[in-house]
Amino acid sequence: MNLKEERPWGNYEVVCNENGAKAKRIEIHSGKRLSLQKHFRRAEKWIVLSGRGLVTVGNRSWEVREGSFVEIGVGEIHRMHNAGAAPLVFFEVQIGDYLGEDDIVRIEDDFGRIPAESAAA
Repeated sequence: MNLKEERPWGNYEVVCNENGAKAKRIEIHSGKRLSLQKHFRRAEKWIVLSGRGLVTVGNRSWEVREGSFVEIGVGEIHRMHNAGAAPLVFFEVQIGDYLGEDDIVRIEDDFGRIPAESAAA
């Protein structure tokens, strides 16, 4: 486990994956953001370790900093954006009956990862 996965926005590392829960350490580079996305089979909880971000859940957006806690329900649209100069680091805890990386629906993406047929819909 614990292999760092590089992404265009930064990286993540799975630190635990057992019994319907997965924990990741996620780092977002300055000025980058995750896809605006949702999941059908898991909820997520985010705990900000360092940096400054702008989080969106549903139709609300607010600033987060070290110690901030964010809850995301199953099916809720969400995104994290690094709004600071330093890396934004947070833990993501996923809880659900399926925790695969393919349980993601991207609504907006800065890196062209939405299939053309999905974007046209």
